[in-house]
Amino acid sequence: MKKNINSKKNDSKPFFFKKKSKKVKEELEEQENVREVIVERDNGFNTIEVIVIILISILFGVVVGCVLSSTRTFGTIVSDEVNEIVSTYDAILENYYEEIDASELANAAVSGMISILDDPYSVYMNSDDTDSFLESVNGSFVGIGVTVLWSDDCFKIVDIIDGSPAFDEGLKKDDVIIEVGSKDVTGLNIDELSSLIKGKSGSKVNITVLRGEEKLKFTVKRKVVEIPSVSSEVYDNSIGYISIDSFSATTSDQFSKKLDELEKQNINSLIIDVRDNPGGKLGQVNKILDLFMSKKTVLYKIETKGKTTEVYASDTDKKDIPVVILVNHESASAAEILAASFQDNYKKATIVGSVTYGKGTIQKAVELSSGASIKYTTQKWLTPKGKWINEKGIIPDETVSQSDEYLLNPVFDNDLQLQKAIEVLKK
Repeated sequence: MKKNINSKKNDSKPFFFKKKSKKVKEELEEQENVREVIVERDNGFNTIEVIVIILISILFGVVVGCVLSSTRTFGTIVSDEVNEIVSTYDAILENYYEEIDASELANAAVSGMISILDDPYSVYMNSDDTDSFLESVNGSFVGIGVTVLWSDDCFKIVDIIDGSPAFDEGLKKDDVIIEVGSKDVTGLNIDELSSLIKGKSGSKVNITVLRGEEKLKFTVKRKVVEIPSVSSEVYDNSIGYISIDSFSATTSDQFSKKLDELEKQNINSLIIDVRDNPGGKLGQVNKILDLFMSKKTVLYKIETKGKTTEVYASDTDKKDIPVVILVNHESASAAEILAASFQDNYKKATIVGSVTYGKGTIQKAVELSSGASIKYTTQKWLTPKGKWINEKGIIPDETVSQSDEYLLNPVFDNDLQLQKAIEVLKK
């Protein structure tokens, strides 16, 4: 059952060091040197979603002063604008009356360039935000696999990933963390606790918890853990349901596995729920669409500086069952691409829910040598029929609003959009 986004607590943090939003994540090709990212917008919980200017990571890579030196030595032609940046950088470092951190100064310059774009999806991220972002889009992390919430003056485990080190060692939901290693965590904030639990893959951490009145100690070995982004159910013995929280690097594989499991249960139709899904890796959407679209079907279009190219389905085999795509106003970017492609191409598809977010741009993320990164808009994406939905969204075939009761307590029985999807498929 899809959880309502309003249930997220801002003071929780999973110790795979991804700030857990229910959404987040990616790209045109699988593992490229530069990541192509289709979403990242700040909607109040953690998704960010993403972004173009010029590659400037080299400029502020090591010591910017070297650029000036190299220019003089080798005769490299550098624009007057770039020379002004370098000259200002050198002047401040050499002459400012107090000590200045060179890396911070360079990062500030990069951040300033991004801010001048006046684009909500073009952002500068410091190293901590970059780590969190990369964990989100990669769909995996090094850690123990628990989410911790500061509640009632204690650090309480509120979620554990199945198959994670914490799960395997016997840690449980509602356990209260009181010590990490030999350190009492009383008085720490969530980030300080994170730094104690964080470590390299293969290393171990001792965690002491209270379970009721019982004090228990666990030794947990950190490892790479896959973040679940897909879940499934079966309704009325024949309707498959797959929820996609975000499109990370592992989402299409998770989707295929869940779909195979559902098909073994003899489903005859499918609901794909991308409500509250902020997007992610575009290549993952391609792979999911390939399961349903005929070869050479236009999945969507990309517009770069006025030039439009078409992206086609590549698989020869395809599913042929009725499908409902569930959407809402928090369905954005890659989630909207999936919905639009079904709406334009798949005759047995029905879009149910409310008008989507309306994010019609594609972003690129580039890591800088400092550990920070920039994300900037590079392209527009268009529906298969050539429509740009930016700031407009996708209008469902069946518009259904949720009740106040659902917003306060989202469960199956009061989920009017899900009920409508089941009704459509029963027909």
